[in-house]
Amino acid sequence: MITAIDTNVLLDVFGADPTFGLRSKEVVRSCIDEGTLVACEVVWAEISSFFPSQDSALAAMRRIGVEFSPLTLESALSASKAWKSYKVRGGKRQRVVPDFLIGAHAFHQADRLLTRDRGFYRAYFTGLRLLGPE
Repeated sequence: MITAIDTNVLLDVFGADPTFGLRSKEVVRSCIDEGTLVACEVVWAEISSFFPSQDSALAAMRRIGVEFSPLTLESALSASKAWKSYKVRGGKRQRVVPDFLIGAHAFHQADRLLTRDRGFYRAYFTGLRLLGPE
């Protein structure tokens, strides 16, 4: 079982979020027990910005068992299609493309996505299996 992980769950774990930290940590462990935990370059870039250095970010991601999984062309084009749908539906935000890349990566390159933002992914990636720490 390949589980893609979203930035928000990793921030719960690394930041010891008082609301979701413990549950996110438990779900991450469960996903690793069931297979592989992956993150695309968008998640890696977002997470790395919260650490004092790239080396410390890399060490933290390795310590919990997250593997690097770059987007394929198919995933990138799928993200574009979903982004276009968002805009056609009246979406106003200009800086959400990373979320579409994360969703498309999980849809095409994993079996499921571990995230706290399930409503968004459900709306734009029909059929993507979603898992949350709630």
